[in-house]
Amino acid sequence: MDSDYTETARALGHLKRVLKTCRRLLILAHDNPDPDSIAGAVALKHLVWERFGIRSTVSYGGIVGRAENRAMLRLLRIKMSPVHRIPLRRYRHIALVDTQPKTGNNSLPLELEPTVVIDHHPLRRDTKAPLVDVRPEYGAVATILTEYLQECGCKIPTPLATALFYAISSETQALGREAGEADTRAYLSLFPLANKKHLARIQRPSLPKSYFNVLDRSLLGAATYKNVVVARLGTVKVPELAAEVADLLVRMERITWALCLARHGDRLVLSIRTTNVKAKAGRVIQRLVGRRGRAGGHNMMAGGWLDGTGLSEAQKDRLEEEMVNKFLGLVGHREVSVMRPLLEDAEV
Repeated sequence: MDSDYTETARALGHLKRVLKTCRRLLILAHDNPDPDSIAGAVALKHLVWERFGIRSTVSYGGIVGRAENRAMLRLLRIKMSPVHRIPLRRYRHIALVDTQPKTGNNSLPLELEPTVVIDHHPLRRDTKAPLVDVRPEYGAVATILTEYLQECGCKIPTPLATALFYAISSETQALGREAGEADTRAYLSLFPLANKKHLARIQRPSLPKSYFNVLDRSLLGAATYKNVVVARLGTVKVPELAAEVADLLVRMERITWALCLARHGDRLVLSIRTTNVKAKAGRVIQRLVGRRGRAGGHNMMAGGWLDGTGLSEAQKDRLEEEMVNKFLGLVGHREVSVMRPLLEDAEV
């Protein structure tokens, strides 16, 4: 514990130095932000105002599409601006939260270097900034920002505590997935401060009919081979659905790997989940995508995308088939002739 907070104290001191001349900070979450990225970004906004008197804007690319995430923004009154409304080049200081430069999952132009990078994904070779605080041993970036706030003695308002608690809970599946001691401490310290009624409404939001249409299509089109399940969602309005369905399917008996593919705009979105705590899903998806897109992740969960610009529907179908076959080979099944439909002879 002491070493974690010593690292945090050093990071706070460094943050103060690199923002010494900052008048306005732009904080970028990753594209299509999840609760962890949202909570981490708004926590940094609160910190730099309370500690340094610096005003900031939180922004994101893509959409906030998942029902839980929209409920989180609405109930906790979180303000985030779409990046297309932000004049990026007017900001001399930019912070990336829950993402790193040149990953392909944030809207920071390649020619711009951030001032601050705070993340819990594995450190990338080309990540450069005056302050880089990357802790892959943490289960959530919200844990890092919680330690920042606690170390500097900043009061954590109830809405922010609720956001941070929900972020850690969702990212680590209530401390059951890739959570360490730091995540447990933050989780337990935030729970008494959180609004329990809002947490319940965020976790159980109303769902649109389109959600069930995609779920139906996913299950009908899913197939299994030994310990692997694969689902092809087709075209979706919300790219996070690939991850949501993967989270669901990996819970199936005798399944240790789940791959979901979805088409969103010109991209083929991929999401991997595994129950093996040492599986290195992030490396698997990087090998799967290669140089044809962007990908990254942790031991048990990973995501990425391929650029499908200009491809016909038939070509996209073949690309998906290629990804499925390559994935099967990467997880140990190199010669698979037939996958069984998931719902074939299903018993309740």
